[in-house]
Amino acid sequence: MKKERIGELLRWYMREHKRWIWLVILLGVIYGSVFYLYNVPVEAAAYGTVLGVTFLLVMNVLWFWKFCRKHRKRMELIPGIEYAYRDMPEADTLAEKDYQQMVMDLGKSCYEHLVELENQEQESKEYYTIWVHQIKTPIAVMRMILQEEDTRQNRELLAELFRIEQYAEMALSYIRLESRESDFVIKEYNLDDIIRQAIHRYAPQFIRRKLRLVYEPTEVKVLTDEKWLLFILEQIISNAVKYTPSGTVTIRVTEDKKLSVEDTGIGIAPEDLPRIFEKGFTGYNGRNDKKATGLGLNLCRKAAEHLNVGIAVESKPGVGSCFTLDLKERQFNIE
Repeated sequence: MKKERIGELLRWYMREHKRWIWLVILLGVIYGSVFYLYNVPVEAAAYGTVLGVTFLLVMNVLWFWKFCRKHRKRMELIPGIEYAYRDMPEADTLAEKDYQQMVMDLGKSCYEHLVELENQEQESKEYYTIWVHQIKTPIAVMRMILQEEDTRQNRELLAELFRIEQYAEMALSYIRLESRESDFVIKEYNLDDIIRQAIHRYAPQFIRRKLRLVYEPTEVKVLTDEKWLLFILEQIISNAVKYTPSGTVTIRVTEDKKLSVEDTGIGIAPEDLPRIFEKGFTGYNGRNDKKATGLGLNLCRKAAEHLNVGIAVESKPGVGSCFTLDLKERQFNIE
């Protein structure tokens, strides 16, 4: 134990035993006064004082050692106190025993609430998973019906149907990211395959809004989770399409594994940039677009944190925005 730590513990020890210290001093004064009044020989008084002080020092050293040992054991319990609260050191006093009983009762209550919360989370996750899979069936049927006839009205309905499917999947993604269970499979993927999946899904939106897509295939391989990286990329492309009335969306991959999605849309207000990844924040653009939820980019940030992917944005109102994902390899175990 460090010297400064010993000094701090010694101060606490003195503070906790100050009553006994003052009592010893008081008794010393009383006995000294009695010896003086009855003319007890100095040698005898000094001999008794040395023996008493020596005994007190030895006992206090032993008590202080026990004091430090119990403190160290309590500190070792703190990192896993949720489960180790039953293994506290044996109580020396009734007050300490009472406090330990309080901690054990509180720990038991917290554990029961934790189990209940985990059960509720699992039930919610199962419900939303089933709900999303069930809602996909009528969505698929409606899409087939609308694709039977290529009219402007049907194309608009297909676009809205696409948005419904997006929101359903976003709800499931939200539950999975908030869950304590791991839903990530980290291994090496061809980045071009992931990008092409996102492009293929949003191809009808590019056509509908008459936007130009610029992308050159890449041979870069990345260590990531395919499903969640695709989710992040789709959310970014979705925003690019939504807030680009006309112009171009450009997807680039650099040699140092930085994936960027740049658009020529309306851009983001400077005062909104620091907060666009906050939950529920829609900003100036979102307030104009009454359908904005403020969840998409927040989920992107959470998924990126799980993947150890850096995510950044640059934007200028009226010029466009550029989202960049830093996909450099992190410390993951390849399956």
